[in-house]
Amino acid sequence: MKNLLIITTVLTLVLSFSSCKKEGCTDELASNYSSEAEKNDGSCVFESVTSEPESATLQLNFTQNFNGSQITMNEFNSIAYINANGEELSLTKLQYSISDVRFYLANGDSVYIEGSYNLIDLEDESSLLYNLSSLIDVDLTALNVFTGVGFNYGFDENDNTSGAYADLNAASWGWPDMIGGGYHQMKMEGKFLDATGSEVSYAYHNGSATKNAADQFESNYRFIKLANSDFDLTGNTTIEIKMNIANWYTNPNTWDLNVLNSTLMPNYDAQKMMTQNAVDVFSVGAITH
Repeated sequence: MKNLLIITTVLTLVLSFSSCKKEGCTDELASNYSSEAEKNDGSCVFESVTSEPESATLQLNFTQNFNGSQITMNEFNSIAYINANGEELSLTKLQYSISDVRFYLANGDSVYIEGSYNLIDLEDESSLLYNLSSLIDVDLTALNVFTGVGFNYGFDENDNTSGAYADLNAASWGWPDMIGGGYHQMKMEGKFLDATGSEVSYAYHNGSATKNAADQFESNYRFIKLANSDFDLTGNTTIEIKMNIANWYTNPNTWDLNVLNSTLMPNYDAQKMMTQNAVDVFSVGAITH
């Protein structure tokens, strides 16, 4: 009887001691590990080593060439190019704008990126890469396969409103209200050699077309759907948009810089010819993932 009492007392002390241990997560690999816990209570939480993939980024990379010869601002001021009319010329400025980017699907529908526009300026390297990701409100990766790329050269008549874009106002991109208002589509400037071999400045500025009469302004933008521009959005994707500057001087209109080199903004015929020549200026280059 005495021995049984001793055993019972010892067992009671052991159970009492055990029940006083602090419970918690004792696994050091767990996110909720407790250094004070003495007994694992099964509450450990382990973070996964993988995370949900982020939406793929989609951006346009604008490059410029003259019949295949790459042009950056480093090539400015050098009379090194010959247009379709035979004039030797240089570039000293190149800026142009695009808007309303869209991507086409196999069923003929398209994904329109509302609010998309970009002013490309060869003197501003950051403007050559246009990231559309912040404007896209659908999961393009779910659509995956696209059959083409399109955009407006300039703004259409609904968006071409004077003073509407603070960044373009700051860049002095406005088109005078007296000849249609809104914004430029392109500023291309440089020098060419005239018939006497003298250097003459030219300013090839494109925007609204006006017949110099009240309310006779014409929206002069052009919608561009790029040929052979299908792509798969399998991850972060960059699409190169190439501008062949030589094509501004031909097809369908051969441009004579000796005649059309300045005061072109109020010239209705010149403005229409410029936009007509945009037909094959743009093409798709490399598509990288």
